[in-house]
Amino acid sequence: MATTLDYIEFVCGQIEDTGAVRYKKMFGEYMVYVDEKPILLVCDNTTFVKILPCLDELMADADKGFLYDGSKEHYVLDIDNAKLTQDVVAALLPVTAVPKPRKKKEK
Repeated sequence: MATTLDYIEFVCGQIEDTGAVRYKKMFGEYMVYVDEKPILLVCDNTTFVKILPCLDELMADADKGFLYDGSKEHYVLDIDNAKLTQDVVAALLPVTAVPKPRKKKEK
């Protein structure tokens, strides 16, 4: 089951006060960016967060899951909890880099 447009817009609405929020469809699912930094992964109407030390305390009680077969394990974020979601984004922003632009291949 792919992520619905309604769900991805709800996710972005939960974090709209954390910075410039946008999403990008990737392989049928979504990456959510805040201030151009990749922060949340959304697959099958479930929001995932990379397991990082800065989230150990915030996500101590969170479930963990896999985005797809063969992926690394991630935290499952309770997106309905707006306070937790905003706290997670705030913790991730300082430790997440803006991706470097890819060079276009010359023909």
